Amino acid sequence: MLAGEAASQLGLDRVLLVPTGEAPHKAIEADPGREVRLELTRRAAAADELLEASDSEVRRDGPSYTVLTLQELRDARPGDDLFFLMGADVAAQLDEWHRPQRVLELARIAIAARPGTALDAAEAALERLGAGGRWERISMPEIGVSSTEIRRRIAERRPIRYLVVDPVAELIAERGLYREAVPA
Repeated sequence: MLAGEAASQLGLDRVLLVPTGEAPHKAIEADPGREVRLELTRRAAAADELLEASDSEVRRDGPSYTVLTLQELRDARPGDDLFFLMGADVAAQLDEWHRPQRVLELARIAIAARPGTALDAAEAALERLGAGGRWERISMPEIGVSSTEIRRRIAERRPIRYLVVDPVAELIAERGLYREAVPA
């Protein structure tokens, strides 16, 4: 949903979905592995011609730092205007990331509020970084769904229809992914 809203509001031609290769700060709960996450992303992207799955972080060794991915995109597409889309909960921690100033140099930040997350914390982090005019707010309908909630529903054998696109739900069912209990 964020991809579609951002494309509409910012006039984006394409949105890349980039699954994390190796998360630098936290373990991914019930992680099926980077290749399976890439396959899930490809299936999600195939459902919408605006979306494209990128394997840039999955094929890279070591921690997946956003700054490296953005630099790779900048090098490959020097004339493109890059936007990095994220939820306000993630943006609120941006000043703690690896080379956050460089992230802001490489791309404009587009943030969306998530249920239960105020934009104030995100705006404060961006202010601490001196982001000024380097970020945009994306208005979105508030839908209280997260990847953690989807994994929890799968572990509890509850339906996920309409929470993910059908090809993703099919792959999850085929492979028996995320059947382990998700910590609260």
